[in-house]
Amino acid sequence: MNQPALQQTEEFDIEVFFDGDCPLCRREISLLRRWDRRQRIRATDISDPEFDPVREGKSFEELMARIHGRLPDGTWIEGVEVFRRLYTAVGWGPLVAVTRWPVISRLCDWGYTWFARKRLALTGRCTAETCGLNSRSMSGGSRGE
Repeated sequence: MNQPALQQTEEFDIEVFFDGDCPLCRREISLLRRWDRRQRIRATDISDPEFDPVREGKSFEELMARIHGRLPDGTWIEGVEVFRRLYTAVGWGPLVAVTRWPVISRLCDWGYTWFARKRLALTGRCTAETCGLNSRSMSGGSRGE
């Protein structure tokens, strides 16, 4: 897989697994890359045809259902905590600290959960499998949609 030099850094704070086919996700990763002057973030595009989720110990559907990150020690994190780590890595730690306050934390978790469920619809990428009436997760979706 062709990865920019940014991703070749051996020392990092977090590796984020993002959907490069999602315009909102791609835009946010692009913004984070610009702010990441110390190159503390690795970004792995799960929509890249050469990406193999099995190598990572995850399924494609699992990675598509919500954002995942991996810390240098191999620990997996997901959801809002990934964003907290990403924004801390680019120097926004004081602002990130506010998102840990109990009420704000719950609102962030709720907001992200809602977005993760609606992401494909919001970006115009729904199919019968991914956005069906009874679909509560990404299971059943095929790669490359």
